[in-house]
Amino acid sequence: MAYKLAFIGFGVVGQGLAMLLEEKKKLLKNQFGILFTVEAISDPVKGSVCQKGGLDLKKILSIVEKEGTIANYEKGEKGWDSLKTIKESNANVIIEVSPTNIETGEPGVSHIREALKRKQHVLTTNKGPIALFYKELSELAKQNNVILKFEGTVLSGTPALNFSFDTLTGADIQEIRGIMNGTTNYILTKMAEGQDYNTVLKEAQRLGYAETKPDADVKGWDALAKIVILANVVMGGNIKPKDVPTQGITDITLDDINAAKKEEKKYKLIGRAWKEGGTVKAKVSPEKIAREDFLYHVNGVTNALTFSTDVLGNVTVVGPGAGKKETGFSLLTDFISMHHAITS
Repeated sequence: MAYKLAFIGFGVVGQGLAMLLEEKKKLLKNQFGILFTVEAISDPVKGSVCQKGGLDLKKILSIVEKEGTIANYEKGEKGWDSLKTIKESNANVIIEVSPTNIETGEPGVSHIREALKRKQHVLTTNKGPIALFYKELSELAKQNNVILKFEGTVLSGTPALNFSFDTLTGADIQEIRGIMNGTTNYILTKMAEGQDYNTVLKEAQRLGYAETKPDADVKGWDALAKIVILANVVMGGNIKPKDVPTQGITDITLDDINAAKKEEKKYKLIGRAWKEGGTVKAKVSPEKIAREDFLYHVNGVTNALTFSTDVLGNVTVVGPGAGKKETGFSLLTDFISMHHAITS
């Protein structure tokens, strides 16, 4: 089966997938029967190019690494915006990896809607559209007999959605709780070692764990988007981000950290979704976690999710929640999963 891909967005995540597609081209063909070409890339910063028959992905990656743009790729048509790329690139799979907007879902939700209406499959790591419009977009995919996959919206390459659908199928998941943001977990870990918030934040920014404007992480918005996705997709909820009480870590002081230590506890930013009286509820807040709780031992930029089930009790998944190849890997698994669904 041959697929024609178009990338909408070619930042860290898009490049991560592109690297994996190059590395695993033989495996995809030999083990899964997947052939592909990348027909187009459209990114407002890196530039855009469309080449019928496929771009030289290795060359594109080399140019981007050296120059930060694909402007000097010598072939193909340049200057297409994202919607023109979706409509005219001849792609049948859209990789939507534009920046997340948790308030409106734009521009990602417009990209995804357009692609699904045009009967193109969509793979995305964009949290905004899924957190805000999951039911609408999943229905649109069904109506047009195409596939929408978004594993990377929750824990990057660490399986969360697929784990709940595949491995825990048949179990009743009564609660999901966990550490869903590596930046805040890193900050709280370092504060537990005695460093103050502002010092640790600057170090996190220097290391690339935190953005220059870190609000999405430290105010809890990133974890909010993820727990809303889990609540709606895994637990059948129908909640919006505005429905979820959300508190970040900006008010936690060293005194708070030290007081928790005396109780043999640690602060963690916890996203939680649970069933209550026939409805699904969620919240995001810092919690003091006791030593006997597995999440107590999850430190640094590592993420973890605990699924509370009727059959197995608590099952916890631990792994990286960010990174170029790690997030790219979630798109690769979605690509293979999409192929299995199409060919089964």
